[in-house]
Amino acid sequence: MRRTRCRPAHPVDLGLPPRAYARLARLDTPSRVQAYVDAIPVNHEPDGETVRSVAAAIRHRRAHCIEGAFIAACALWIHGEPPLLMHLDTAGRDPPHVVALFRRGRCWGAISKCNHAQLRFRDAIYASLRELAMSYFHEYCDRRGRKTLLSHSGAFDLRRLDPGLWVTGEGACWEAHDRLAASPHRALVTPAQARALRPQSAFERRATSGVQYAGPGKPPVPRTSHGRGE
Repeated sequence: MRRTRCRPAHPVDLGLPPRAYARLARLDTPSRVQAYVDAIPVNHEPDGETVRSVAAAIRHRRAHCIEGAFIAACALWIHGEPPLLMHLDTAGRDPPHVVALFRRGRCWGAISKCNHAQLRFRDAIYASLRELAMSYFHEYCDRRGRKTLLSHSGAFDLRRLDPGLWVTGEGACWEAHDRLAASPHRALVTPAQARALRPQSAFERRATSGVQYAGPGKPPVPRTSHGRGE
């Protein structure tokens, strides 16, 4: 299928260390990018919130959702695809989620770093960003089983930002995070629909409670899923 193209990002554009650039340059399909992102252990942020750049996440070999999305978008850009992110916003204190976008023909797919199985890769079969965002809706729940996904951003092009804000920055990349989170969002459900949503049952919560990477001091659990974007 034909892919959306742009000028590939070269080392001089990104400022990445040669080894990090070479590593991402080997990831020449979205499936390979997803496999690489999956293999990076989850950043549980033991010392507080982080928004690591591509270079920092690769160096620390830890990433959570937006950090994995930065890596994925950068790898796509190296291969001549635009570095696009989508922000999925939520109700209450449930964490939002960020995915990297790609297109094949007229359809959208997503690369996603998540410690739970159901919020990960999406094949490029979705006719719109709303369709793609809705594919995460029923599995995106808080610990009480309440469905919390409310809205999604458009395709946010990271070429609008200096690479120092998300590719090579040494500090937390809050400016890139905040620009993405503040971009226009579209609602997925009306307020009336949100009030009428059925929460997951106790069985569903048990079935979707597993994570791939256990937190510090916690035993491994089965690699099933849970509906949170961490």
